[in-house]
Amino acid sequence: MTGNVENLILERLRRIDDRLSNIEGDMHDIKLRMTVVEEHLGNMVLSISGLNARMDRFDERLTRVERRMELRGGE
Repeated sequence: MTGNVENLILERLRRIDDRLSNIEGDMHDIKLRMTVVEEHLGNMVLSISGLNARMDRFDERLTRVERRMELRGGE
């Protein structure tokens, strides 16, 4: 009887170990995917800051053009 109980416990432990191995593999995949998402997000932030800098330069140029054409007051 004791041997039967031990076999049942070992069988359950093996199942738990298999499930844990699957979870570890899934977590590894999730970490890799999160790294890719974080890299893309960082690239998007850099792109947005570059676009903001360009828009600032366009704004400065437009202000100069308006001033030269006397379309704007002495701002």
